[in-house]
Parts: sequence; structure tokens; C-alpha cells
Amino acid sequence: MKNLGFIIILAGLVLTIFSVVTVFTREKVIDIGKVEITRDKPHNFNISPFIGVAVMGVGGVLLFLSKKGVKA
Repeated sequence: MKNLGFIIILAGLVLTIFSVVTVFTREKVIDIGKVEITRDKPHNFNISPFIGVAVMGVGGVLLFLSKKGVKA
């Protein structure tokens, strides 16, 4: 459970630092017979930093419970 706590804390730290994730999708602009023109269209997904802090808190609780010897 201690390792899981560390992993969850690290995941929360990553969520806090990288609060914007950009994903690209390919979009067809022109399609004339054999000629096809595409472009990459960006999509931004915003993640609140508070979610990362909450995930780090859950990891901290798991780490605290594993040090006290509580079995889950």
C-alpha cells in the first residue's frame, strides 16, 4: 500500500503541473478525387490544479495509513 501511495502522489503532482493537455486530431479540408488535403486541429483539455492537489491528498492518506500499520 506504501508503493500505491507514492504512485498516487506522483500522479497528483503530474496533474497539478500539467494542467492543460493538448490533443491533435486530423481534419479533412479538401477532398477532390485522389487529392486530399488534411490539417491537424488542436483540442485543449483544461484540468483544474485542485484535482491534482486532491489526488495528492488521497495518496498522502494511503501513505499515512500504511505507516500506522492499518490494513485495508
